Amino acid sequence: MDTVKSEISSVAARMVVEEGLEFGPAKRRAVKQLGLPGRTALPGNDEIEDAVVEYISVFCADTQPGELLALRRLALVWMERMALFRPYLGGAVWHGTATRLSDIYIQLFCDDSKSAEISLIDHQVDYEPRTVTGFNGESVEALSVHAFCPDLNEEVGVHLLVYDRDDVRGALRPDAKGRTPRGDMAALRRLLHDQQP
Repeated sequence: MDTVKSEISSVAARMVVEEGLEFGPAKRRAVKQLGLPGRTALPGNDEIEDAVVEYISVFCADTQPGELLALRRLALVWMERMALFRPYLGGAVWHGTATRLSDIYIQLFCDDSKSAEISLIDHQVDYEPRTVTGFNGESVEALSVHAFCPDLNEEVGVHLLVYDRDDVRGALRPDAKGRTPRGDMAALRRLLHDQQP
């Protein structure tokens, strides 16, 4: 990786960990903060993730494992609540790079796209509908909830991304690093079991 991309990755990683920014906005802010031209070639998400792992190991090694455990426990609670919709956990909470400022991203694979929303209404859960970028770069409906995390003693953003049932096949293809990009409840329970102190 060239020096400029490396510099962008380092600054963006700090923003991801310390401010809870997503990779895209962190990269753009890093370019601006470094005083680089707007058309500067940006590092890929894999490079940002590597820089985040490095940043966490240097600056957050004592706190991040407990924060990750808390977020994974909360994710499992929400996956159990939404079990009818075949939930899969993705993002930083799944990959292990989450901190207390990270949001939880759960993909739901529904027969009827409105059924997850109706379930939240039936259970009197306040949510905010929005459109986000999905795992294939397409626009996806998301139901965003503020959920209290007892282990962190604060609210955490939980985003339920609604996909068609058939989309699950493409969702499980390994990523560029050969990892499973998301996991179901059984996979998350294994991670939690392995992560217990």
